[in-house]
Amino acid sequence: MYNISLINGDGIGPEISRSAIRILENINDKFNLKFTIDELEAGDNMLSKTGYALPTKTIKSINRSIACLKAPVGESASDVIVFLRQKLNLYANIRPIKSYPNMKSLKNNIDFVIVRENTEDLYLGNEFEVGDTAIAMRVISEKASREISEYACKIAKYRNGLNKVTCVHKANVLKKTDGLFVNICKEVIKSHHNIKFESMYVDACAMNMIRNPEKFDVIVTTNMFGDILSDEAAQISGSLGIAPSANIGENYALFEPVHGAAFDIAGKQIANPIAIILSIKMMLDWISTKYHDKESNFVATRLENAVDSTIKNNIKTKDIGGNYTTNEFTSEIINRI
Repeated sequence: MYNISLINGDGIGPEISRSAIRILENINDKFNLKFTIDELEAGDNMLSKTGYALPTKTIKSINRSIACLKAPVGESASDVIVFLRQKLNLYANIRPIKSYPNMKSLKNNIDFVIVRENTEDLYLGNEFEVGDTAIAMRVISEKASREISEYACKIAKYRNGLNKVTCVHKANVLKKTDGLFVNICKEVIKSHHNIKFESMYVDACAMNMIRNPEKFDVIVTTNMFGDILSDEAAQISGSLGIAPSANIGENYALFEPVHGAAFDIAGKQIANPIAIILSIKMMLDWISTKYHDKESNFVATRLENAVDSTIKNNIKTKDIGGNYTTNEFTSEIINRI
């Protein structure tokens, strides 16, 4: 029995959270894999009610669970997800980029992963003012660079694809910070003799994602560059609405859709739940690896195949060219699991 915490979020968060609960309950019923779900609140609604976007009660509940599934929150996102990444040392942000059938992707054979350092860089928020000038402090450490490079190699071995890791940086300009990052990446990746090392400037990477996305396997990069590139990549593969992500640490992991809270469509039952469903798939993969649970690996494959089959049969929500409601689409996934 795995205890999962679920942050319901803001905007469309509660609607897609309901889809996640239905998926997990269906897994409980059909497979030898059981979950308990602790529903939690965090985000704009909690900030307006209590003055805290992430209440102590929610943090304690997260600490009692083995993993967290999080729906999107609104303007208070940095007070929630950035805080949790740093507090729980979720140093690796993993974003798989994959094209699916019947989606308006740039090409049909896109399949790579962005591995983003998740705990430092400009996102530490070390900002201050001197007179009429605002200054932000960028932090890049050897320790974090080494950890994320090792994780990128781990992903490359697991995928068994091109066996290539592309280190993305801007060391020609940021000679100290990105210079350190690329040097550590090169050292780590080259110590894995079966993995090819590639170095690429971030602007060139942004261009090549559009020109030749099929030539990427695993991209490893710093926090802010990874944030920007992964949203670009999600759109290239079809839609931000189908993009899942994982935040991985040594002892804990948090899984979430890449997209935002979409307040403009909240409550209309047209929200696309694919990203949170694929986030569940990533959670199942993580459970399989961490707890050596073969059933979890089996169910992860079944869940991804269900998503693939549903889209292939042109069953889609409005945002990706269909007319199915959130609940109807979720039911179609369940029928195929």
